[in-house]
Amino acid sequence: MRTATFFCTAAALLLTSAAAAQAPTPAPAGLWQGNLQAAPGSELVVFFDLKGQSSALSGTLSVPQQTDQLLPLSSVVLRHDSLLLGAERLHARFAGRFSADGQQVAGTWFQGGAQLPLTLRRSTAKDKAAATPRRPQVPQAPFPYRSEDLTFPNQPAGFDLAGTLTLPAGKGPFPAVVLVSGSGPEDRNETILGHQPFLVLADYLTRRGFAVLRYDDRGIGQSKGTFKNATTADFTTDAQAALAYLRTRPDIRPHQVALIGHSEGGIIGGLAAAQPGGPDLLVSLAGPGLPGAAVLLRQQADLARAAGADSASIGRNYRLHRALFAELHRQPPTLPTDQLTAKLVATVQQQPDAGTEQARLALAKTYAAPWMHAFLRIDPATYLAKVHCPVLALNGANDLQVAADQNLPAIERGLRAAHNPDVTIKTLPQLNHFFQTDPAATSRYASIEETFAPSALQVIGDWLSARTSGKGAAGK
Repeated sequence: MRTATFFCTAAALLLTSAAAAQAPTPAPAGLWQGNLQAAPGSELVVFFDLKGQSSALSGTLSVPQQTDQLLPLSSVVLRHDSLLLGAERLHARFAGRFSADGQQVAGTWFQGGAQLPLTLRRSTAKDKAAATPRRPQVPQAPFPYRSEDLTFPNQPAGFDLAGTLTLPAGKGPFPAVVLVSGSGPEDRNETILGHQPFLVLADYLTRRGFAVLRYDDRGIGQSKGTFKNATTADFTTDAQAALAYLRTRPDIRPHQVALIGHSEGGIIGGLAAAQPGGPDLLVSLAGPGLPGAAVLLRQQADLARAAGADSASIGRNYRLHRALFAELHRQPPTLPTDQLTAKLVATVQQQPDAGTEQARLALAKTYAAPWMHAFLRIDPATYLAKVHCPVLALNGANDLQVAADQNLPAIERGLRAAHNPDVTIKTLPQLNHFFQTDPAATSRYASIEETFAPSALQVIGDWLSARTSGKGAAGK
């Protein structure tokens, strides 16, 4: 599910500050480090590497917990004792003022309508290396399988998607798996906070004899199309295109193509399985079983409680969002976004502690956005009743985003309505939303070294193998 992350949207850079007339001009070149509280319980260490002289500065931004890539800064401006940094690709900016000794810059990070305190301090390459988290499960070459970067068409949408297909050694044909990521702009590895769960899952399953296709979301990475304003229904057509592509290949068993969907990907998998040409096997990893509004209300409460919020504030937030979701459901799905936003702003204004005008507008825009508006209207019961292929539904017992005790029973009820004879429902102890071992249910994904619990990998692999091998396997 979508959660607050470092990479979100905000305004462009335009800020001035008062000059310190008597102070010497600071020297900004060098490596700077700061800690950003991006979300409750989630602190990111950010680095800015600035180069050049005061009149001609440039630089890069990096977040080792999220990625090893360097993001070029769109602007680096020194104005007297103030430092202004622009990250246009993130729609973000930083504005801060140097200390008297020039060794730190205290300021604010602006992004996604949020204003977060951020103090930068002089740093070193050794500090940056220490901040890079260990990810011991990242697969290391040499690999006992082949890897092929490719594109495949989503013909109805009119663009190509890009991904990676890993194939076991030998000629095949092989049973295959399509991996479908959760919400938000995701690359083919579902990279988040330095973890690459789909890379780990693909490596594991390919070693067990499955061809595995993982792909960049539309408009992300090497995939064409546009991510903005796309809905779950649009992403479902992308997954259907991946299934159709694999079935055209002679090295794939066309009647043994599974879909594994994580979080929103679980919804996408169910929607695809309820239609012609869907997967032959479906694995839902932390997929919702209840309507989006119910899932988000529980998610907000669980995450807030884990972050230390008191019952009164959790209750206020619950009542506010329940009113917002009720108003949204009263409006027709075709209502233009600006009109829906206005109605939601009016709803927020009626609630106690409605916040500033800017905060009310930002909240209304969040829920009036096309993806969120559509997600809140999805009721999995409507498509689960049409799913007849074998289904494995897994959740972590410590998942604070898609609660196991709420969603797994709903998935089971929906599949029973379909009279589906092959349904396996499991709650995996101590695992969180990303299937990491998280005994304290902190959901601090970045600080956990494990990317994907081996116990969960084995459950998935064993279930798929049991249905794609032996005399009774489809496609044999």
